Amino acid sequence: MRGAGFKAMFSQRSRGPTAEVFRKKHNICMVSDFFYPNMGGVESHIYQLSQCLIAMGHKVVIVTHAYGRRKGIRHLTNGLKVYYLPLQVMYNQSTATTCFHSLPLMRCVFVRERITIVHSHSSFSAMAHDALFHAKTLGLNTVFTDHSLFGFADISSVLTNKLLTISLCDTNHIVCVSYTSKENTVLRAALNPEIVSVIPNAVDSADFTPDPSQRQDDKITIVVISRLVYRKGIDLLGGIIPELCLKYPDLHFLIGGEGPKRIVLEEVREKYQLHDRVRLLGALEHKDVRGVLVQGHIFLNTSLTEAFCMAIVEGASCGLIPEVLPEDLITLCEPTVRSLCAGLESVISQHRTGAVPSPASIHARVRNLYTWRNVAERTEKVYDRVAGEEVLPLDRRIHRLRTHCGPVAGTIFAFVAVLDFLFLLLLQWLVPDQVMDVAVDASGPHGIWKGEQKDEIDSKRELSREHSL
Repeated sequence: MRGAGFKAMFSQRSRGPTAEVFRKKHNICMVSDFFYPNMGGVESHIYQLSQCLIAMGHKVVIVTHAYGRRKGIRHLTNGLKVYYLPLQVMYNQSTATTCFHSLPLMRCVFVRERITIVHSHSSFSAMAHDALFHAKTLGLNTVFTDHSLFGFADISSVLTNKLLTISLCDTNHIVCVSYTSKENTVLRAALNPEIVSVIPNAVDSADFTPDPSQRQDDKITIVVISRLVYRKGIDLLGGIIPELCLKYPDLHFLIGGEGPKRIVLEEVREKYQLHDRVRLLGALEHKDVRGVLVQGHIFLNTSLTEAFCMAIVEGASCGLIPEVLPEDLITLCEPTVRSLCAGLESVISQHRTGAVPSPASIHARVRNLYTWRNVAERTEKVYDRVAGEEVLPLDRRIHRLRTHCGPVAGTIFAFVAVLDFLFLLLLQWLVPDQVMDVAVDASGPHGIWKGEQKDEIDSKRELSREHSL
């Protein structure tokens, strides 16, 4: 089959578990709707992991959708190539999906970049699910990282869990960012736990250092940095602000982030006349996050779905008190206003009695807990394992969908898989793989993005600009 031919042409790997396979450098494509200039935990995870994998000698490209005028191909630090595809955004920065409209574009990227492993991120990303579906049609190995927790009772969770079951039933390996997330994902998608690994998020501790001089000692400041959306628990935040501000006159809230739930916080601030005690900073660039964190004493996270909140670790690295941290550095609460108020009152009491560790000691402990280098090394082992595994041919893939996903959804998506394969054959007939231009590697073993070469390119551009003037 043509998909199998594509795999043989670009994977060039043996099936035996030899040392050659495990030492091989991979061509990795990270796919998600969520990437810069959008800001968030998934975006930071993809960027930091990609940079570490590039430093380890792998080739990494990123595929996401266009953000405003940011379209086409962009190059970031160390030759990290990003494809901003012209796909329509449907809701909350997630693209609309039909399973077919993205195949021509993704096939072009996978073939030109000689991709061997497709790594999708986030259950909320329609593009990530599309990429998994198309990669299997093309005969490529797949990895999926789940960053969130979901329930089982409401309609949206049921539909999302069914989609996840379909996407992951024939995915080679799944990565979760916490053990709770692994249990949640295994139950939601009916997975074999042996193909699910736990690799946490991390923090660049050099960028998040404490500075107690920025705090105001005559008041206690609670910092919240989050997208202001329902699943981040902003309604809970709106419930605890007036209750705690009434009880503690020296309590202030510093809130960074933007989203549709901002109106909830503005209404609370207006109703209770808390303009001088509740500051809404709006959207923050990543470089400005530390400057906000160091002003606080307590970091508050009210998220309802997060499996491993990176902002918690960043806050702890800056010396704030926030499974992701030792028990003496974190207070866990039920997702209710009463429980959150009780937890915050306990931490406020500890601050007033001086029973909390110093910011420097907190930073020293967190600095060695989670590092991106360790995350990359563990992810590399997943890639090595996946590289030696078989991608199911079409007939076995159809059988897996029908037996694993139920008689109705399984049959529907088995039919979609057949259509996707026929569409691929049409595209390969119209534009064969052999006639598609091979992209120049910016990263990886044959990457041209070297510091000296970059300086030379910049100097040539400057000279040409001067000559044109």
